[in-house]
Amino acid sequence: MNNDQVWASELYDSKLSFVSELGKGVVSLLAPVKGERILDIGCGTGDLTNEIAGFGAEVTGMDMSPDMLAKARDKYPHLRFIQGDAEQYIGDKAFYDAVFSNAALHWMKNAEGAARSIYQVLKPGGRFMAEFGGKGNVQIVTQAIYEVLEEECSIHASELNPWYFPSIGEYSTLLEALGFHVAYAVHFDRPTPMHDGDEGLQHWLSGFSSSFFKGIDAREKIHIYQKIADKTRAELFHDGVWYIDYKRIRIKAIKS
Repeated sequence: MNNDQVWASELYDSKLSFVSELGKGVVSLLAPVKGERILDIGCGTGDLTNEIAGFGAEVTGMDMSPDMLAKARDKYPHLRFIQGDAEQYIGDKAFYDAVFSNAALHWMKNAEGAARSIYQVLKPGGRFMAEFGGKGNVQIVTQAIYEVLEEECSIHASELNPWYFPSIGEYSTLLEALGFHVAYAVHFDRPTPMHDGDEGLQHWLSGFSSSFFKGIDAREKIHIYQKIADKTRAELFHDGVWYIDYKRIRIKAIKS
């Protein structure tokens, strides 16, 4: 798990709430059943953990960020949240009926470690349902970050990239090698609108790309954000709204 990314729960809930809203469709595909034990990996501030609990499941939310977990516990004190790194999580073996994850697995560069952890904590026949960034995700924004940091700061930003965006074939093969049966997998484009008009891209950069800007002071960061906006505006800004170039993978796998 990348530890340079700084998570801000207030920004996440106020300006980036689309993450949980779009994740509700993944909960529907999970189809939680009353009484099931379900682990929500990368639960953030707990909105989808609570959504799953609404079906009557016994759900545990797990995240790496103390700030996000504190917010989750404050919002949903009746639910169980734990701090943990899914890349090396050692939970009770064969404990969960299902593992769920939305918009989290692309932060885990040790994808095999995360998948192995998921496999170990699932019961035989248990299901894994996830959505995360796939090949080509945020490619326009990422390329602009690389170019601006090189031009303005002589930083080779590709070395700072915190994300893992696999092809659908790559990730399916990884799961199958561990013993999963991949029952469903799709890679799709989802241009995603940001709130707050012209400030939308800045909010996205502040919320999700801090690994690239470590050590850069606040004033310089605003200047860099504007340069990134200038490079991407023609492709991503339409009718007063920023649309981030998301490409997602949704996948369902069964533990054999």
